[in-house]
Amino acid sequence: MDFFGAQARARRLTLWLMLLLLVAVLGMIAAAVAVVALAMALLDGGQQGGDPLALLLDPWLLGAVAGGVVLVVGLSSMARHFQLRAGGAVVAEALGGRPLNADTRDADERRLLNVVEEMAIAAGLPVPAVYLLDEPGINAFAAGHTPQDAAIGITQGAIRSLSRDELQGVIAHEFSHILHGDMRLNMRLVALLYGILVIGLVGRMLLRGMATRRAVRSSRQGNGHMVLLAAGVALMLVGFIGTLCGNLIKAAVSRQREFLADASAVQYTRNPDGLTGALKRVAAHAHGSELRATQAEEFSHLYFSRGLPGLRGLSATHPPLTTRIRRLEPGWDGQLPEPREPEHRETADADPPQGARGDKPGESALALAGGMLSQRVGEPRHADLQQAHGILTEIDGKLLQAVHDPYAARAVVYGILMGADPTSRTRQREALVEAAMPEVLAELEHLERPLAKIRPGQRLALIELCLPVLRQLSVAQYARLLDCLGRLMAAEHRPGALQWALHRLIMAGSQGEPPRRGRKLALAQAEPAVAQLLSSLALAGGENEAEARAAYDTAAERLGLAEAFIPQAATPQLLDQALERCVFLAEDDRVSLLDGMIDCVKHDGRVSPREAELLRAVAWSLNCPLPLTALR
Repeated sequence: MDFFGAQARARRLTLWLMLLLLVAVLGMIAAAVAVVALAMALLDGGQQGGDPLALLLDPWLLGAVAGGVVLVVGLSSMARHFQLRAGGAVVAEALGGRPLNADTRDADERRLLNVVEEMAIAAGLPVPAVYLLDEPGINAFAAGHTPQDAAIGITQGAIRSLSRDELQGVIAHEFSHILHGDMRLNMRLVALLYGILVIGLVGRMLLRGMATRRAVRSSRQGNGHMVLLAAGVALMLVGFIGTLCGNLIKAAVSRQREFLADASAVQYTRNPDGLTGALKRVAAHAHGSELRATQAEEFSHLYFSRGLPGLRGLSATHPPLTTRIRRLEPGWDGQLPEPREPEHRETADADPPQGARGDKPGESALALAGGMLSQRVGEPRHADLQQAHGILTEIDGKLLQAVHDPYAARAVVYGILMGADPTSRTRQREALVEAAMPEVLAELEHLERPLAKIRPGQRLALIELCLPVLRQLSVAQYARLLDCLGRLMAAEHRPGALQWALHRLIMAGSQGEPPRRGRKLALAQAEPAVAQLLSSLALAGGENEAEARAAYDTAAERLGLAEAFIPQAATPQLLDQALERCVFLAEDDRVSLLDGMIDCVKHDGRVSPREAELLRAVAWSLNCPLPLTALR
């Protein structure tokens, strides 16, 4: 699936969602007016003015009820939106999930984390938080607004019942939702639909409360009981319209995107048997994909498979399992595996599945000049997963253990930034002694030898692995982290583009990028910023100024830039300003910029690991995740 096309389709779908929401609200207003008019007519006892039809046409009644419904829906949606601003963790915790301990010793949990980490590194994304739901059914979901605040939730039933291939298929399906804008769309859908569902929820709560009260009441209490009962039934009737419309909207948005996520998961893993096997396991499992959490219905369109009983036909948020299986395995005979846990469990450091199919000949080593780079944005492949596994295998085990510890993870990111420019290391160490916690300094000393052995190509992977732990720091700990990061950059003798890109990646990946709203720019409107970025890339990869100028001229000619090469090394502040400008480029122009960048770094006929690291970090900041093998 085309990354930029998928993002555009998700935005267009949001507009349709708003239209459908308007229709649902109008339906609720009509139902509410009818209920109120009928109630007033009955209370009038047949006296003059109690005609329900006349009341229905009363503009004052119509305006008051319409205003009330719109107010309730609007305020409820806004409240839910603010509750969900923290990202996917809110959804995971609402469903009863617990954050998976990054240093877990449980074999199944370790295997899950390895699969998630490999997929994130392969795709060029920050590693999302992982939550475990204490549910026997087989299910999973991805939630969040951006890759930086994303969370993946998965059930106990899934990690206990699925093989590594099957688990990888499920995780690849969820990463497709993250990459293609589905996750953000689904979060918006939760907030918008909460407003039209809340009236029915209030009515249901009122009726449940009435059912739990004792039947013995005085006659006055009995009259009050009947009034509350009638109010509950009325709210349920009005809410039924909202619930029906909400389910139809979720179904309309969700079903087709599930097919697309299945197809993308197979493209990523080159192993249709993994995802197909997972779907068959769900169909054969005693608990299926059912989730028992009280708020499971609200988030039903986020799940890997239908998590609720009874949603079928037009209101089903997911296609039937048999349909999904047959799309992936046309010759399927309908046989399901025995509903049991696999006898063989792979160890946490298992090799990549041998049954996975490789890329087509020449595909993993694709030459990406001439406009091909954009085809790989947000589209990881099996070769990327293999390379991610290889990178993790080659990294020192002490570092892989350290990235999952709150103190050691900070030591790792400090060590990476210090290693990017060894000439500044003495000043940087002095800066850390003044500002860093003693526990972090002790870890930095303990990891000094493995940190010195880090090779270009491993730094981004280590930073991505550290991000989930950094996001869990307390406010005071995070403030100290920011202070230390600032001191490290200030102590750089000549901070280059790579140091700046790694620093920015740590900052954005741990705290998230602020929401950006503004008019889209054409490439010509951002020429000075583009020239600054390209010049910095050329200087980082060139042996001398003449070579850097030639690399820049190649990219500038491709992009039609009039701006001249900038020979002076840019400060981090200038690079920040240039990147902030380029983020607002329209999708087509961002694609052109990416292709210009690859032309720049490939001017000498090769892309060094250091150049690839820099380019992937810059692309990450431009919201264009590049898979590992995209720059071969």
